[in-house]
Amino acid sequence: MTPAAGMKEIRLNAFDMNCVGHQSPGLWAHPRDRSTEYKDLAYWTDLAKLLERGRFDALFLADVLGIYDVYGGSPDAALRHAVQVPVNDPVLTIPAMAQVTEHLGFGVTATSSYEPPYPFARRMTTLDHLTKGRAGWNIVTGYLDSAAAGMGQPTQRAHDDRYAAAEEYMEIAYRLWEGSWEDGAVLRDRARHVFGDPDKFLRV
Repeated sequence: MTPAAGMKEIRLNAFDMNCVGHQSPGLWAHPRDRSTEYKDLAYWTDLAKLLERGRFDALFLADVLGIYDVYGGSPDAALRHAVQVPVNDPVLTIPAMAQVTEHLGFGVTATSSYEPPYPFARRMTTLDHLTKGRAGWNIVTGYLDSAAAGMGQPTQRAHDDRYAAAEEYMEIAYRLWEGSWEDGAVLRDRARHVFGDPDKFLRV
């Protein structure tokens, strides 16, 4: 439905995280709260259907690698109160939500700091196919030393170094997305048993 002439459009985006406690630590204990069901697909599909019925445009899924361990010099407070821990991969919830909706978009947070661009680009391409173009990437570089420790590094790189690396990462990812297959490379010619034209495929 398009707005009438002169009227402004409002975009509605929900905000969640694949964990018990996102921005409201302790709310999980309320008898009507369902966030402890974050490990069940029904939680996510119910949420997606609710948002679609409410005419929301998108669901934004935050994410973080690592654990908050600065307060008190330990992760105890975060663990005790489920402050964004435990947290699961948000990407894996999206295909199930896309299956039960038609219009809802999905934004997903993923860091460029700890994964090579090729497998990430492939994962996002797969997500793009499965959602029929309804998924987007919230690009981050991370901000917790505990995430770097989980990757076997003594500390995370400095802010400017992370952003410089992210720029190169994005350039590679876009080259993979935009340049791997030329237009017209996929033939799907059953009669000749030819699926793709090798001359229109990027050779790395």
